[in-house]
Amino acid sequence: MLRGMHPLLRLWRYATSRGRGIAWATTCSIGNKLFDIAPEVLIGVLVDTVVKRDASLLARLGVTRVEEQLVVLSVLTVLIWALESTFQYLYQLSWRNLAQAVQHDLRLDVYAHVQQLPLSYFEDRSTGNVLSIINDDINQLERFLNGGANDLIQVGVSSLAVSAIFFALAPQVAVVALLPVPLVLFGAYYFQRRLQPHYADVRERHGILNGVVNNNLTGLATIKAFVTEAHEVGEIRQRSDDYLRANAGAIRVASAITPVIRMAILCGFVGTLIFGGLLTLEGKLSVGAYSALVFLTQRLLWPLTRLADMTDLYQRAMASTRRALDLLATPTLRTDRGEPWPADAGAGRIEVSEVSLSYGDRPALANLSLTVPAGTTCALVGSTGSGKSSLVKLLLRFYEPQSGSIRIDGVDVTSLRLDELRRAIGFVSQEVYLVDGTVADNIRYGSFDATDDEVQAAARAAEAHEFIQALPQGYATRVGERGQKLSGGQRQRLAIARAVLKNPRILILDEATSAVDNETERAIQRSLARITRDRTTLIVAHRLSTIRHAQQICVLEQGQVVERGTHEELLEAQGRYAALWQLQTGEALDAA
Repeated sequence: MLRGMHPLLRLWRYATSRGRGIAWATTCSIGNKLFDIAPEVLIGVLVDTVVKRDASLLARLGVTRVEEQLVVLSVLTVLIWALESTFQYLYQLSWRNLAQAVQHDLRLDVYAHVQQLPLSYFEDRSTGNVLSIINDDINQLERFLNGGANDLIQVGVSSLAVSAIFFALAPQVAVVALLPVPLVLFGAYYFQRRLQPHYADVRERHGILNGVVNNNLTGLATIKAFVTEAHEVGEIRQRSDDYLRANAGAIRVASAITPVIRMAILCGFVGTLIFGGLLTLEGKLSVGAYSALVFLTQRLLWPLTRLADMTDLYQRAMASTRRALDLLATPTLRTDRGEPWPADAGAGRIEVSEVSLSYGDRPALANLSLTVPAGTTCALVGSTGSGKSSLVKLLLRFYEPQSGSIRIDGVDVTSLRLDELRRAIGFVSQEVYLVDGTVADNIRYGSFDATDDEVQAAARAAEAHEFIQALPQGYATRVGERGQKLSGGQRQRLAIARAVLKNPRILILDEATSAVDNETERAIQRSLARITRDRTTLIVAHRLSTIRHAQQICVLEQGQVVERGTHEELLEAQGRYAALWQLQTGEALDAA
């Protein structure tokens, strides 16, 4: 329903918490425009004073002497200019602060919303496109609120106020002067409707371009290693050309608005000059009134030429607003809904019962059943695509099973509060995420209240303390963006330390040793022997040497458990696991 609503109305509904600020800014814009029009009226009164003297408007109001009338007009002029300037300061201050506030609120809300989106949302979307919405689209909205909103209000106010004065002074001239206004408004509406799809395409192309740039920057080492810099420049050029062409289409339409509007306005201005002048010569309109009408005609019509810029800015902002609010309207997984973790929960028994999961048309798990007793270690092995990581994602509720259930200590995970479920699980991924902070910051990530002693104890448990001490500033050493100043093994050990510091009842290690050297693997094996003791642990591994001491090893193929047992039992069975073990240790080669 919201997606079909006009973006300006959706923005208004979103910004209702800023209603007072919007009302005050609008009041200041109206006040500034009314006092901006007043000097033209005073010019008419001044001409009337000089021409009629004792019979002028001010004389009829009681100011009889011409000198006094000039003093009154001068004081009024100073007062009007002071009030106009005051309201200009106030509306600029109000609209700019409001633009910053709405931008701030919207950016935080969009980012917080993105954090709550399921991982499946990002499978078919570019993270660079999402980044484009959070940054560029919201900035575009800020530019509109900075000036465009005020311009729209003031054009409307000046049109109404000047029209009222016109009809009060000379209704016949008012009709002539206002004849082009419907044409101008229709033209503006026509062009803004034509601009809408152009700017929607512009924002989409910009998001695609931003996504490619973002992806290339994260893969810079690979680009350099394969000497594909020129190829990637060509890719960026192609996306940038698409963005350029989309902008060119919008520019062609936007550039046509001003000339069309100016010609319509010119007709009204010339009509006022001629028709008003004839009425003045015939004595049906005073010279002062005619002077005021001439100046007011400019106030009425010429600001309409700004409709071109306003229409362009408005459509840019609405295209951006639609993208941001559409993202906000995307359904999320609320982490604070569900039942709290039971106070009498056990030590972490995991029961997977006939669970199935598919990614589109591709099945990942097929009626998989598995039980991991509390305090034991279960290893999952199998070929790529066998369903190991899919099971981990279901445990963490990155995805929901299409059938079957997963229970921890007898409680269905789908009924638990998502935040409490994930706090009970320590997760170490193959792709380690590190923040651009210190070593201590990264170990403490997610356990922000941990003391320095607790951080160091977790690092020792993960066999990380020794290499951390050797760093230039120890635990205060900054690791760089994505931990680029550390080796792969060092990053893995920090990730393990982070999970240990969390002290979870369930520990999940997803390919934690797949990209490390033998020495690092031995260090991680030693740390695992300590940190998995009396803790339910699920290990996904390709290197079978890291899981040979697990109490239970499950071999997965095509989303099902095809073998189950200890290392020794599976070797004796001479099945799939034995074949993998022989392949990795070289025994198959020796036998041949």
